[in-house]
Amino acid sequence: MEIQAKTVERIKKVELHQHVDGSIPLRTTWRLMKEHGLNPVPTLREMRRLLQLQASEEGSLLSYLDKFHYPLWITQFYENIQRVTHDIVEEAYAHGVRLLELRYSPAIHTFGGLTLHQAIRAVFSGINASLRRHTDLEAGVIIISMRQHGPHIAKIIARQSLAEAQHLHERSGVVGFDLAGAERGNPPHLFRDAYEIARRGGLGLTVHAGEDEGPEFIWEAIDLLGADRIGHGCSAVRDRKLLRRLARDQILVECCLTSNYQTGAVERGAPHPIHAFLEHGIPVAVCTDNSTVSATDQTRENRLLLDRLSLKEIEVIHRQAVDHSFVRKVPFFADRGHRLAARPTSIPRRGSSRSSRACP
Repeated sequence: MEIQAKTVERIKKVELHQHVDGSIPLRTTWRLMKEHGLNPVPTLREMRRLLQLQASEEGSLLSYLDKFHYPLWITQFYENIQRVTHDIVEEAYAHGVRLLELRYSPAIHTFGGLTLHQAIRAVFSGINASLRRHTDLEAGVIIISMRQHGPHIAKIIARQSLAEAQHLHERSGVVGFDLAGAERGNPPHLFRDAYEIARRGGLGLTVHAGEDEGPEFIWEAIDLLGADRIGHGCSAVRDRKLLRRLARDQILVECCLTSNYQTGAVERGAPHPIHAFLEHGIPVAVCTDNSTVSATDQTRENRLLLDRLSLKEIEVIHRQAVDHSFVRKVPFFADRGHRLAARPTSIPRRGSSRSSRACP
């Protein structure tokens, strides 16, 4: 087991669900806070407690989301966003990630005067610095609209995402669209128009669903928003029909083991849903979610699977996740010698290949 744990580090990994704000390396946040005179506590040790979820804080998604509070103090400036993004990518690369999709909510980085365009471009700049350094790295950005900002803002964010789409950029660009934030009281169907905009623009579609709500939110994400992938999707295990649907249509679930136990999406001691997904033939990706908040990384997340999966099975998960990445749709990485998946001119409703189900 010890040999396998060490070998995990050498696996070429695919990261499809990692948030910028929750993944800024601790020392990077500390340095920037000190530079700007913003550190709320005098020591790095005390800062760690503010940025990383503590055992006493586990069990609530809202407590988990509260850890995003302090990083926003430093990510209202172009140069800082560029710097933290670069450090996130470098840290992921050090843990074997060779295909990375960072997700990012630009709206919450405009309080200091940046436009949406500038806030997004700052992330590109940080990623591009790493792409120039690592020729075997593929990376793109998934733009998030926050549920609490409402459906109208979501449409604005979707349109801005299209203006920053990958095919308009030489290197990194926007490859997907996502909906995140507190699920309760914010059902997916309210954001249908925003997803229609993103779909017509050819972006990959993913939705945070089934983390803090039941399977009905996952059904809505699939049937009404046309999701290609589901973020977390933990409650899907309570609905056998939904499991069959995810398997039949090969809708990948972005699984975040450590995070799901911390937020209470999965009870401590219970098997993680990733194993049920695999048993039903549902494609999955092993993801960190927020590497700093959860005090984790790709190496640790994959080691958690070694108690029930072999090293070869974990390698297969990552190889198959490549086929569900949004990055692989774009020409820049195809030119670097990677497979190019054909970008559809339009993304049809899941009426024919994915049978419809009436959503509550």
